Parts: sequence; C-alpha cells; structure tokens
Amino acid sequence: MKLLVTGGTGFLGAHLVPRLLEAGHQVRLISRSRPAALAEGAEHVAGDLQDRESVRRALSGVEAVYHLAGLVSFDPRDGRKMYQLHVDCTRELLRDAKAAGIRRFVLASTSGTIAVAKEERTATERDDYPIAVVGRWPYYLSKIYEEKLALEYCREHGIPLVVVNPSLLMGPGDDRLSSTWTVVKFLNRDIPGMPNGGISFADARDVADALVNALTMGELGGRHLMGVNMTMKEFFQRLSRLTGVAEPALRLPKQGNLWGARLLEKIAEVRGVEPALDYHSVDIGEHWFWVDASKAERELKFRARDPHQTLHDTVQFILGKIPPQALPGVKGELRERREGT
Repeated sequence: MKLLVTGGTGFLGAHLVPRLLEAGHQVRLISRSRPAALAEGAEHVAGDLQDRESVRRALSGVEAVYHLAGLVSFDPRDGRKMYQLHVDCTRELLRDAKAAGIRRFVLASTSGTIAVAKEERTATERDDYPIAVVGRWPYYLSKIYEEKLALEYCREHGIPLVVVNPSLLMGPGDDRLSSTWTVVKFLNRDIPGMPNGGISFADARDVADALVNALTMGELGGRHLMGVNMTMKEFFQRLSRLTGVAEPALRLPKQGNLWGARLLEKIAEVRGVEPALDYHSVDIGEHWFWVDASKAERELKFRARDPHQTLHDTVQFILGKIPPQALPGVKGELRERREGT
C-alpha cells in the first residue's frame, strides 16, 4: 500500500518507517525539511500539518495514513501549541484524508487518554476518559480531545480507524530525549524523592511492530493499550541495578513530594534558573498509569520484550547522547562501552 506517515521522523516514526518499507509498502513522510536520516526508499514531502496545501499534496494517491505527529510537554505554557497540533491539525488532516478517499487511518494516541488514576488500579479500554484527573496537564488533555475527535469523525464518515494507546515510550532512538526524560533525570540525579505512583512503559520497537499490524488488524473504532507495569520504586530500583546510580533516597508521602517540588521551584525562581524537576513532573509520578495490554496482544499481536532489555537499551542510547563525564554516577563499564575502551 501507499502510506503517509506524519511524525515519521520522531522517536516512534523512526522505528515504524523502516518496518513498513521492509513489509513492501511505499512510505511518504511530511516534514518542514528533508530528514538527514531519511530511510532508504521513503519519499519526502516538504510541508507542515498546518499548511493544508502541503497536506493535500502528501495525501495524493495515498491509501492509508499513520498519524504519529505530536508534541510531548508537561509545561502548561505549551498548552495552546499542543492543542493546535493535536486537535486543530488532526481535524484538518481527517477532512483532507476523507476527501482523498483514505481506506485506513491509524492514530497513535497515548495510554494517558485512558490509564491515569490517583490510586493503584489497572485500566482497560472500557474505561472512560480521565478528564478530571488530567485536566491540569495539557498534554494528556489535548490527546483526549484528539482521540475523541478522530473516533467521532471517522465513525460519522465511515473511515476505518484504529487507535493505538502505548504507554511511555522507552528504548533506543529518542533523539530529542522527550519520551525518555524520566531516565535522563534519574541519571542526572535530579529526582531526590522516590515517587509513590506506578509507571507503565512500552518499547518503541514493540509498538512499531504492532503499528505495522494495525494496517490490517485491530478493532475498527477501538482503542488498544500497550505497556509493561511497574511501581515507580521498582522502576528506579531496576535502573539503579543496571547503572550503578543510586535510587532516590528520600521516602516521603505524596504530599511531602509535592510540597518539596514547590519549594524547589521557588528556590530556582529566586536563583533565576529552571528547576531540575518541575512540580508537574513530580505530580505525574504520584499517579498510576497501569494498563491491561491483553487487547493489543490479541488484536494487534503486541508483544512486550523483557523490560530489562528495554531499560538497558534506553540507558545505552542516552549515554551515547550525553557525554559520559556528565554522568559520574553511572557504572564505569557502561561509560567505557560508550567510549570504546
């Protein structure tokens, strides 16, 4: 099939595009500038999702769309920018896709449109949108609006839609370090207190495999959660054993961690610098993001690899992006492996 992939140069897209090409599909990407590492065989269209003429050119002759484009930020100041990309641009893309006669639309959403809770629980696709919980986090809120828009529009206009909902993406290839920021913060020793919540993460390579299957599999008009669940304590303990960096030493209740985050923000404000860890990131770590991935395993053949391998490869990639001397707490053998000694 001839496919258009938005966000094809991002973390998930960099894993998906080569897999689509290997499967024999023709793949077209749209981005402002030609990617330096454009996968061999992929076609590039210069443009922007806000430019409808560019989008229409990119959709010409295309049979299916993978919509991966997105912005991950927990800074409230980025709220309008995320709403514009996730909601406004998606609305226009769907309209143009309908006009182009698209036969399949695959939306890469997030588990955060379903699986966010104040207390320990495991979410399924039957759960409602957690708007009351994520209302102060513009990223998740904008993704909820995007997902609702896509489901309603495609149902009304008869467009076959599959929504995938991966948890926090881990693994190699996050060039912007926007998804793997939790590991970066840990390696930098920027997390003083152990969070009390539960994390779910998915290897970008495993999600890309499931996305390839979404072209012919998956519940139409349905959502598909993907991820591996751990408590935040277990997550950081695993990273500590892997890297030699000590796990967060402070053990405080939720309110203690939140008050501490506010205090650190005030201190950083007085000093005229950005806080190492902002309040919203700490608040997120006090929530539970656990998912039941059984539907994605059944419908999309999602298979999560050993989480130890995912975390190992994540750390190795980050060490290749950050100078080893900037991370003095990391095990010597990990640094040496990156330095080639």
